Amino acid sequence: MTADVDTTFRNGPQRHFWAPGEQVLWRYRWNGTGEVHIARPVTVVRDDADLLAVWMAPGTPCVKPVLADGTLVHHEPLATRYRKPRVATRDQWFGSGVLKLARPDEPWSVWLFWEEGWRFRSWYVNLEEPRRRWSRGVDSVDHFLDISVRPDRSWHWLDEDEFAQAQTDGLMSPELAPQVRQAGLRAVGLIGSWASPFRDHWEDWRPDPAWPVPALPADWDRPAD
Repeated sequence: MTADVDTTFRNGPQRHFWAPGEQVLWRYRWNGTGEVHIARPVTVVRDDADLLAVWMAPGTPCVKPVLADGTLVHHEPLATRYRKPRVATRDQWFGSGVLKLARPDEPWSVWLFWEEGWRFRSWYVNLEEPRRRWSRGVDSVDHFLDISVRPDRSWHWLDEDEFAQAQTDGLMSPELAPQVRQAGLRAVGLIGSWASPFRDHWEDWRPDPAWPVPALPADWDRPAD
C-alpha cells in the first residue's frame, strides 16, 4: 500500500493520488481514545481532487471493535454500550460489497449497498469527521448519526438513539453535536436536490473482476504519517 508518485495541486498544498486498483486502508478512530478500532482494506476506484471512491469487496478481512468480554457491540444494551472497555478484533466483511464515496473536507461519506445479484438496495450517509489522508489510506472518526436513502429518493435518520447516548456518555461534546446535526441537514439538502453523488449513477458501477480481495496488513494500526 504505497502512494502514487504523481502529484496534483489543489488549493495550494501538494497531494498524492492513488491509482485505480491500488489497495489502501479506510480506518476509524474511537471517539474516546483516538485509537484505531475499525480498519478495512479497500481497493481504489477513483481518486482525484474531487472524489475518493473505494470498493470493499465481499470477504474482506477487517478489524472491528467488540467489548472486552467478547460481546458484540450492538448486542450490549445502549445504556452501557459506550461505557464498557473495548478491544479490536479481526473479522471478515460478510454479505455484498460496499462502494464508499468521499469528497474532500465533507463531514460525511456516502456508501452504496446492493443485494445479491447486484440489485441496488440503498445509499447510506455516514456522518463523520472529514477524512485525514496519509500515505496508506484515510482516517476518520464516526459521529454516530447516519442517514439511509432508498432508491425512490426517500430518506430517514438512522441511529439517533446512539447519537443521543454518545452525548450522554461524553463521547461527543455539546459543541460538536449540533455541528453534526447541521452536517446531516446539509446532506439531506443534497438528497432533496438529488445532487452528487446521488445523481451520478454509481449504483450502475461494477468492480473489475480481476481485482483481488485485499489482505489486512499486519500493521493495520500503525500511526498515520
